[in-house]
Amino acid sequence: MSLQELKEQARQLPPSDHLELIRAIIESLQDIATQSPERSRIIKQMKGLLKTDQPAPTDEQVEFMLEERQVEKYL
Repeated sequence: MSLQELKEQARQLPPSDHLELIRAIIESLQDIATQSPERSRIIKQMKGLLKTDQPAPTDEQVEFMLEERQVEKYL
């Protein structure tokens, strides 16, 4: 069965079966993570690298950073 066929069948399921399908997919992903502890460890490390104590930048701050980058790039 192709991914497209699976998606089409999933869309035809009643809402309660959607939740069961999601649970099955999550369990499958957890099984994969369990089977590859090294990969799971690396993913956890990568997530840890993304953590910070600082709040996310505001839209204005991001806009300013992008403008600064463009100035640096083209001047």
